[in-house]
Order: sequence, then structure tokens, then C-alpha cells
Amino acid sequence: MSADRSGGKSGGRSTEHPSDRLVRGYAHGDADLSADEAWAVEAHLERCPGCRRRLAALAAEVPAVTSLLTTVRAGLEPDLDRSAPAPRRRRRAAIWAAPVLGPWLAMVIGVSVVAVLLDRTADWTRTVPTVLLLAPALPLAGVAAAWSRGLDPAFELTAVTPRAGLPLLLRRTLTVLAVLLPVHLAAGLLTGVALAHWLLPSLALTATALALGSVIGVGRATAVLGALWTAAVLAPAVALDRAPLLQPERLPGWAAVLAVGVAVILARRRAYTTPGAPR
Repeated sequence: MSADRSGGKSGGRSTEHPSDRLVRGYAHGDADLSADEAWAVEAHLERCPGCRRRLAALAAEVPAVTSLLTTVRAGLEPDLDRSAPAPRRRRRAAIWAAPVLGPWLAMVIGVSVVAVLLDRTADWTRTVPTVLLLAPALPLAGVAAAWSRGLDPAFELTAVTPRAGLPLLLRRTLTVLAVLLPVHLAAGLLTGVALAHWLLPSLALTATALALGSVIGVGRATAVLGALWTAAVLAPAVALDRAPLLQPERLPGWAAVLAVGVAVILARRRAYTTPGAPR
């Protein structure tokens, strides 16, 4: 987005403002304004009062816009006094969790409980605990449900709002981790699995899913990582009763994957705020 950096500071940080050309084109409904530019202007206008005043001044120069706004205002004003805003608690819940997330988290927690029962009561003795095999990959299911076109019935409504993008995805991912990590911590304590052995791979897979999701979509990214986990970890564990990638000496490698994933997320943070971004 062409930007004007002379607009001062917002909250102590330098703010990039859309250029006069972009604001004027947005106010006039210019057909030459690309969808990505319009999206970026809308996202900026939500958090910048100064640019909203610029837009209002330019829109006042367009008789068609003024007439439309007057008509809309006249039609809405009688109903606005009678309407009640959505409860603040409900709006916050929608930001932190998708409507479909509850059943998926319940399913994942159920799988974790089954894994603990298998490790505690199974007749056979395995070198690699079931909890260690499943705990790192299970958050992927929650991340997929948190930001997926196919799983979230409200996805289209959420994705077109200016606040959609990486901040919303991170909030919902944190909700998934806040629920699942304590469950897996308890599972690890019950089965004797060390915290670092499952936590680092879990965080690394989650960060990789978000990073890869900026390229191919979060749903596809979690499916790809789930398949890779099955081939590289679960299959050797079932066939050979060993999981080389989960050995203690592999932990620095998982830490490196986590660091790379976070770096990619930061570098591609704008990929989630454009209309053509993969979902």
C-alpha cells in the first residue's frame, strides 16, 4: 500500500497512512483501485481517526456518496435507538474462539485421555509412550478448526472484517494452546513423559502450521503436517517401536524449527490481511 509516513505517531510508534490518491480513490469508488489496496485502506481506517476524517472530507465532495449516506442514515436512525449492541462478552468470545472450536477441543481432549489410559493400563510394553506420540500433533486439529473455511461456518463473515488476519488467528491459536497444553502437561505427569519432550515439538508444529498456512492455507498446512507426522513419527513407532525424531538429542532441532516458524510468521504477517490470502 502506498503510504504517507508524515502522519505522525500513534501510540508512540510511527504510523503508515494511505496516500491521498488511495483515500480519494476509495472515497470516489475508483475502479482503478485494486482489491488489495481497498482492503488495506479499510483495515487502516478502522484504527486511524485522522484518516477517517480525511475520508469524510473527500466523500463530502462526491454528491452520490453524500446522498447515499443521507438516505442510509435516515433509514437506520429510527431503528438504532431501539437496537441493543451485542453483549461485549459474546464479541470477545468470537475473537478468541471460532464457534466450531468447542467440539474439536473436546474431541482432542478425549484422544489425550485415551492415550493416557493406554499408557497406564495397556498389557503391552512400548518404548515410546502413546502420549508422547500424540500430544505434539493434537494441537494441529484445534488450529485447523480455529481458522478454516471448511470447518468454521462463520468463516466468510469473520474473514472480511478489517480485524481479520494474523492477530485473530494468533488469538484463536492461543486459545487452543491454553486449553490443550495443561491437559497434555497432566498427561505427561501421569505417564512420566518429560515436559520438553512433547512441548517443543508441539510448539514447533503449531508455529510451522501458521507459517505454512500463509502460503497454502491453514487447513491444508495442518493436513500436510499431520501426514508428515504420521509418516515420520507414528509409522516408525508402530512398526519399529522407536521414534528417532522424539529422542532427547533432537530437541535442539525442534527448537530451531520453532524459531524458523516464528520468523516466517513475522515476515509474512501481512499475508493474512489481503483478500487473496490463502485460508
